[in-house]
Amino acid sequence: MAIDDIGLTGTQEQPRPPFAEPTRAEPARSRSAPRRRAVLELLRRPTFVLSALVVLFWIVAAVGWRWFGLHPFADTGQHLAPPSPAHWFGTDGIGRDVFARVLAGAEPALAIGPAGTILATVLGSTLGLIAGYHRGWVDTALMRVFDVFLALPTLIFILVIVGAFGASVPTLILTVGLVFAPGIARIIRAAVLTEMGKQYVTTAKLQRESTVRILFRELLPNIFPTILIQATLSLAAAIFISSSLSFLGLASAPPSPDWGLAISDNRAYLQSAGWTVLFPAAAIASLVVAVHLIADNLKEVLDR
Repeated sequence: MAIDDIGLTGTQEQPRPPFAEPTRAEPARSRSAPRRRAVLELLRRPTFVLSALVVLFWIVAAVGWRWFGLHPFADTGQHLAPPSPAHWFGTDGIGRDVFARVLAGAEPALAIGPAGTILATVLGSTLGLIAGYHRGWVDTALMRVFDVFLALPTLIFILVIVGAFGASVPTLILTVGLVFAPGIARIIRAAVLTEMGKQYVTTAKLQRESTVRILFRELLPNIFPTILIQATLSLAAAIFISSSLSFLGLASAPPSPDWGLAISDNRAYLQSAGWTVLFPAAAIASLVVAVHLIADNLKEVLDR
């Protein structure tokens, strides 16, 4: 609560120093102006716009490939046919159209990674907020648990979990969430520690606001850009991990058009019919690189 809000008669409003930290009584429009500027700056960046269009393309392909009249499971009768006007990406060893399978493969690629990233972001952000706010034994205990998870090789840890509990979609989503949550939590904890010494946190404590309100109404909005950046980076890694699991035969199973599975099934034709591997690999690369570029642009803009 600002001093000039007390409303004592006969007192004059004291001018705020030019570089004073904004109080919690700031109008909403003054706090939303930097956000609008950030959005406009992102839209002026060609790499961000192009990457966003690539991600949007794959989302549309994942959701709507059935409406496009594609037949990714049908045998065309032409086995290992090279790219042509009839089959833009050629056909595979079973005679299936590679173009149709690449578009349909966006669905399994975007089924595990985003869901696992959302789980990791929610879990990691919550634990990071708690650790950074409470400090003491709570912070120490959580950090040691995070250190154990971060010390484990990611892919090997996932392989152990999948081998023990199976390769169902819920298991893979939960595993991806557990793998990426500790890294997000450490970053969020560091951001919370930076915010703890600022005036709005001290004011909230003096007003005896509840811990939950301080965490989620005061701290969370101020560290949200950091959360957004970490979630985007984790999304790229999660997509790559899910494709790697499919390549190893631990996620999708035939006849799924999953990109990782397509690379695994057609690697025997790498020299004689390279298009059967090239186009699914290019699809993975385009999506992962696009998400990384979005994260880089977000970091450059939001950090300022």
